[in-house]
Amino acid sequence: MKNPLTIIVIGGGAAGFLGAVTVACRYPHAQTIILEAGQEFLAKVRISGGGRCNVTHYCFEPALLVKNYPRGGKALLGAFSRFQPRDTIAWFASRGVKLKTEADGRMFPVSDRSETIIDCLLTEAKKQGVQLRSRSPVKSLEKLGDRFSITLKTGEILNADRVLVATGSNLLGYRWARQFGHTIITPIPSLFTFKIPDSRLQNLAGISVDRVQVRLLHEGKNKLEQIGPLLITHWGLSGPAILKLSAWGARILWEHRYHLSLLINWLPDENAETLRQKFIQIKSETPRRKMFNYCPFSLPKRLWQNLLASAAISPAKVWAELSKKELNCAIAELVNGKYTIQGKTAFKEEFVTCGGVSLKEINFKTMESRKCSGLYFAGEILDIDGITGGFNFQSAWTTGWLAGSSI
Repeated sequence: MKNPLTIIVIGGGAAGFLGAVTVACRYPHAQTIILEAGQEFLAKVRISGGGRCNVTHYCFEPALLVKNYPRGGKALLGAFSRFQPRDTIAWFASRGVKLKTEADGRMFPVSDRSETIIDCLLTEAKKQGVQLRSRSPVKSLEKLGDRFSITLKTGEILNADRVLVATGSNLLGYRWARQFGHTIITPIPSLFTFKIPDSRLQNLAGISVDRVQVRLLHEGKNKLEQIGPLLITHWGLSGPAILKLSAWGARILWEHRYHLSLLINWLPDENAETLRQKFIQIKSETPRRKMFNYCPFSLPKRLWQNLLASAAISPAKVWAELSKKELNCAIAELVNGKYTIQGKTAFKEEFVTCGGVSLKEINFKTMESRKCSGLYFAGEILDIDGITGGFNFQSAWTTGWLAGSSI
């Protein structure tokens, strides 16, 4: 009788855990080991969603789901036909963890605690006999004949028949992939906020607007814009609209060293002409009211006042005295305000990387390398990234499950 296979998973995050557990469930005779460099497993799961863990997104149509991935959507289309949010929900439910859906489609454990997800994965791994080794940083990964040799920083050498690399955006993972002939698309940040030092945003930190349109001004063919909620911060702008724009524009922003112009329409249902007509109507209906005290739109009062001040309109100005020049300036500020991005800041601790192992070199039915048999990849090490809302975890669950099912 042949000796049982040894499967080693490098990386104790979401993709690595689901991959290891899936292997152990399907092939209980295999020896499955997770090697994690850090002192704790699933560290990114712990901080996700402000400690609540945004497990996935309530979207069960693969063709719609992939539209939330600036990179990797095409490759994920087939993958999601095999394991998608519905399967993620069922996987956790069958292990006693129920998920709930919020108004925006994000899904969290009913407990609102990321520990619920961590405990579930740890318990299942132990139940299936997965060997969990934290504080086990890998120094080198080589293939000798049909097997892999893994040397830990302690000097210990482990041998494996198959290896799943799920190291996230760790530079060592990219180095090993290159070593086996893989192309690495330059890893750069995605999902970040914008530094915009601008007088129009001063003293407004914490103010949010439910719906704005934001657009990057660049020379490319693709029009990069988003509509959604926006949050003014001490350093500039954040919120879903900005985070989504940062994801879709990650490469362009990086190429311009995070210095680009941003156009903001604070009233996305209006344009210059419709707004002009409304201003004329308001002048007629409320001629003696001070403009600073009467905002006819659903904008925070202090933001409205800052925008009027930027249009050189006096706090004492009444609607009837609004000149043509002032009207044009106010319209420009409201529907076509130009701001200068002067850098980026991390979005809390939930960084996401754009770039990684080229997807052309991966068999997406199995997640096996097309360059080296027996070598598999899953999770953020791949050139896949989604917008905020549970999409990045879903690609981790999906690629981990696919790898574990076929490894």
